[in-house]
Amino acid sequence: MSVIANTLSTRTSLAILTMPDPEQGFRGNRANFIDLIQTGKKLGAFVYVLTTDDLRAGDKRVYGYVYNVENGIWTRQLLPMPHVIYNRLPTRTDEQLPEVQNVIKDCLKKKNVRLFNPYFFNKWALFEWLNSDKETQRFIPATRRLSSPQELASFMQSHPMVYLKPIRGKAGKGIMRLETNTPGRKYWCKLIIQNHKKSIVTNHLNFAKLWTRIKQEITDEDYIIQQGILLAESEGRPFDLRVLVQKSGTGKWFITGIGARVAGVKSITTHVPRGGHIDNPHNALISSFGETRTPIILRKVNNAALTIARRIEKASGYKLGEMSLDLGVDRNGRIWFFEANSRPMKFDEPDIRETSLARIIEYTQFLSRPRPARTGKKSG
Repeated sequence: MSVIANTLSTRTSLAILTMPDPEQGFRGNRANFIDLIQTGKKLGAFVYVLTTDDLRAGDKRVYGYVYNVENGIWTRQLLPMPHVIYNRLPTRTDEQLPEVQNVIKDCLKKKNVRLFNPYFFNKWALFEWLNSDKETQRFIPATRRLSSPQELASFMQSHPMVYLKPIRGKAGKGIMRLETNTPGRKYWCKLIIQNHKKSIVTNHLNFAKLWTRIKQEITDEDYIIQQGILLAESEGRPFDLRVLVQKSGTGKWFITGIGARVAGVKSITTHVPRGGHIDNPHNALISSFGETRTPIILRKVNNAALTIARRIEKASGYKLGEMSLDLGVDRNGRIWFFEANSRPMKFDEPDIRETSLARIIEYTQFLSRPRPARTGKKSG
């Protein structure tokens, strides 16, 4: 066994789970993996990359990819099974492969290995979980599953602004907005389709023509219908808040950081790749609510995020270590939940980024600690 493997057997070890690649060995964001490996080194944990092809039930050792910081080279080595597995499978399509599903199920059964965040979230399941709990249902906009054109037509009668979102969507792809009763317009409904960095706008005189255009866009994908919220604005543009919630070395949920995402010109979402930009949440909120109300609203956002994270973990039935939440603040200061992501994208804010990496290692160390054996009460 190598020196690294001998060292690993006595240190907390974390394997980043990803997909194999026939040419490069493994897929995924290597820069992110390297950041986590280096953070692990600073905090006393050994971190390496593991592919679904190399993880087999019953094995005591696995082949993994080790990164050498000095020369920048990845090497494949035989290593002891990790204490903890951090799921970073790149896409939902990867996760749905039967062989990958089997790997995840086997990991969840292992007693000596702890896997956290085993699956991507499903948008519809999230809203069902949160809507069925008294503590979290107040954060949920009216939401339905798009099951028929009649369902959409009925929903639009109650809500002048409606969003259509793919249940398995990512980064704003496939989102549409419908606006009815627009003052001074001759048409009945405006449809805005988010397409890459641009928005496609079409006007419709009746529901039949609107539905024909929507059907062209959704094809066979599953969608939800959601009440549109008039968000607070920063410099005349709507913004929402991206909240990173993670567990720490105590195993408890904490707010790692909050970033504001301001919508781009003519964009129907705040996603940065689609024209939005990053702002300081404090500054963004001050522009709408002033300096006195802003700290109060930020406290409400923190409390909402922690409440939502706890509910999602409980309802999912799985061990979760992190998630990012998209929360909106409307013009009255009310908090709304829009989305949760079990594979958070990198936060560009340096302080959030640094803390987020440390939290993953700290949570890994928490999970790897021996658990005291449970003892029953003696009778008599």
